[in-house]
Amino acid sequence: MSQGFQIKPADANKNSHAQTLKKDVPEMRDIQRSLLKHFGELKDHRIERTKKHQLTDILVIAILAIIAGAQGWEDIENYGVSKQTWLEEFLELPNGIPSADTFRRVFQFIAPEALHQCFFGWVETLVNSMGGEVIPIDGKTIRGSYDRKRGQSALHVVSAWASEQRLVLAQMKVEDKSNEITAIPALLELLDITGSIITIDAMGTQTEIAQKIIEKKADYVLALKANHPTLYSQVTKWFEESAIQDFKSVDISYDKKINSAHHRIEERQVWAVPIAAIGELYQPRIWAGLKSVVMVVRVRHLWNKTTSEVLFYLTSLEHDAELLGQAIRTHWSIENQAHWTLDCTFGEDACRIRSGHSPRNIALIRRIALNALSREQTCQRSLRQKMKRAAMNNDYMFLVLSSCFADHMLGSSEPLCQA
Repeated sequence: MSQGFQIKPADANKNSHAQTLKKDVPEMRDIQRSLLKHFGELKDHRIERTKKHQLTDILVIAILAIIAGAQGWEDIENYGVSKQTWLEEFLELPNGIPSADTFRRVFQFIAPEALHQCFFGWVETLVNSMGGEVIPIDGKTIRGSYDRKRGQSALHVVSAWASEQRLVLAQMKVEDKSNEITAIPALLELLDITGSIITIDAMGTQTEIAQKIIEKKADYVLALKANHPTLYSQVTKWFEESAIQDFKSVDISYDKKINSAHHRIEERQVWAVPIAAIGELYQPRIWAGLKSVVMVVRVRHLWNKTTSEVLFYLTSLEHDAELLGQAIRTHWSIENQAHWTLDCTFGEDACRIRSGHSPRNIALIRRIALNALSREQTCQRSLRQKMKRAAMNNDYMFLVLSSCFADHMLGSSEPLCQA
């Protein structure tokens, strides 16, 4: 596979993109080495005599195109055709740019598990220590991936998100006729989460999942809802009765935050108590490491109405309301910074790629693109603007690649984008 990715001597009359960067910026050779290291062993299932394009060429063009905003096979081909002169500097391209049908066929047959293993190995080189970091885990349905004619339902994947480093760490497909309860333990098994705080919504509030997190030497904050009716009812009743008495003689931690943004004011009150304060809690021993129970009251003042909701959580952390309130709020970063971005910036839900393994493989390529754009920090613009700049400016695309596909990261290079 590595045969398709070779550095060619640049034309002396051309202004190579590398000449515009400082000496401390990685060269394309560094990026080549990193790409081959992480994706070079991916097995090519095509018949040898029918190969007109190298698998590495196809994969690299797809990654670059999706970083640049491509949303389908024709978009990927169009990016390759538009950038062919630049791509020929570092790709083999023995028969030019692959067609849209070639991209479709290749991604249809790439083994998703093998591609994910390559992705996971690459992410491990980017991630710093996650001790103390909040890692939200949540599921997402890729709505456009259904195929009614084949009776194929939309792809549903569960992802882990490093909230501070803003990276998708891994993803796991939820199998047909199953749910996130089976996918989350498999996802946790992949990750080194030592010292981190795992947050999961009510679907993942399961004793087996809590046990797995504790075994991995991490802590959890799990949403408690009516899918555990006895425990939920008991906790709800205790907080209601204790609130009437203003939590007198209760070892309780309290925190209040008020935030204002997007024409709304949100008030968040957090109460956290050790499980011993509740008394005869329903089967507390089945929850590994359980130490505290949390109540959050959110009141949102919009321009035309006021809404409120009460939420409850189980956690293996001590009853520190400020810390727990921050962790609970951080859980939404996977929705706001990952899932929302994938839908609204990358057009994931609208994408109708649906044959074979293509939905899973392209979903993973999108997450590579999301990580790469998030990693590049010299351009202080929105992700959408960074995407457009990468599409228009080869130097900036090179900078995006350098931020995550080189043996050494960027130092104090001159930014190619002025805020």
